[in-house]
Amino acid sequence: MAGLASDGSNPDVSLLYDINGLAKAAPPWFDRVMEFVGEYGIVLGMVLVVLWCWWSVRRRGTLADSVQAVAGLVWAPLAAGIALLVNIPIRGFVERPRPFKDHQGLEVLVDGKTDFSFVSDHATLAMALGVGIFVAHRRFGLAAIALALAEGFARVYMGVHYPTDVIGGFALGTAVALLLAPVALALLTPVVSAVTRSGRGARLVRSRRADAARRPEAVGIPEPRIGGPAPSSGQNDLAA
Repeated sequence: MAGLASDGSNPDVSLLYDINGLAKAAPPWFDRVMEFVGEYGIVLGMVLVVLWCWWSVRRRGTLADSVQAVAGLVWAPLAAGIALLVNIPIRGFVERPRPFKDHQGLEVLVDGKTDFSFVSDHATLAMALGVGIFVAHRRFGLAAIALALAEGFARVYMGVHYPTDVIGGFALGTAVALLLAPVALALLTPVVSAVTRSGRGARLVRSRRADAARRPEAVGIPEPRIGGPAPSSGQNDLAA
């Protein structure tokens, strides 16, 4: 399987040259930006999306909504880690060389890539995070998936992966994040619920402002008595 996409007439190789050819036409400063974005920038962007999503879900909706969303956010990096572990034997089995080792004329923006090419770790990591965030919150998840797609494009642009390396990474990350999500959330949700009852740790799941906003007295609704019926309208008139 080491000879996958070794033929220059292969659409995979043709698309590689088309996308990587943009790097040759681009100014040097833009290539340096793409190098940083493809290696580190998008992953850092994913971290910011996770933090932004966490900050949002703990301040909105019901407590149950916050618990479910935070459990999903915990699952996202776990899914990425599991997907990367699954990729280790895949790369060893396929043993596909990096494209610049088999094809001449590529503009390679990153040196030192000596490991195998299929599937892309960066694409796997990014898509597993994106789909994991989507499980927690759709709007933030769509933004994260868009970043993952940009990561895949950048890896081909940089000349370090074939397009099918990236597609394989997307498929692997999506499969792990979605297929294991029911089991993961069934285990993580009770843990996150327990955190909400642990004093200061509860603020990791639910903000004080959100709790205060949803208290009955905060919106002018009398809090019902515990252990007895609420006072009738006649009793209220008499007390007045």
